[in-house]
Amino acid sequence: VQLQASGGGLVQAGGSLRLSCGASGSSPNIDVVGWFRQAPGKQRELVAYITSGSSGDITNYRDSVKGRFSISRDKSKNTVYLQMDSLKPEDTAVCYCNARSMQGSWSDYWGQGTQVTVSS
Repeated sequence: VQLQASGGGLVQAGGSLRLSCGASGSSPNIDVVGWFRQAPGKQRELVAYITSGSSGDITNYRDSVKGRFSISRDKSKNTVYLQMDSLKPEDTAVCYCNARSMQGSWSDYWGQGTQVTVSS
C-alpha cells in the first residue's frame, strides 16, 4: 500500500490546517500510521501516530505539538487526518504520512509530501 499526504498550504501564525493521508490499495499488515515532517535543513521527525488499542485508537504526539495537533482516522474512507491548530512558524515543513506493522519498520516509500508554511 502507498500513502499520499495532502492538504498543506500557507497560513498565518495561529491558523489551522487539516492534512489528509490517503491509501492506495490495502494491506492487512498496517497497524500504525504516522505523520512526519521535515523542515529545511533538518532531519525528518515523527510528529504523531495512531494505532488500535483494546479500547479504541491510541494516539501519540511529539512534545512540541501536544495540545495543538490531533491525529484521527476514518476507516470507512481509509484516511488518516492530522488537524493542526495554533500553528507556529517553526511548524513550517514538508509533511508526510507513513505506515508500518506493529513490530515492523516504516515504509521506504514517502511520496511527495505536502508543504505546510506558517508565516509570522
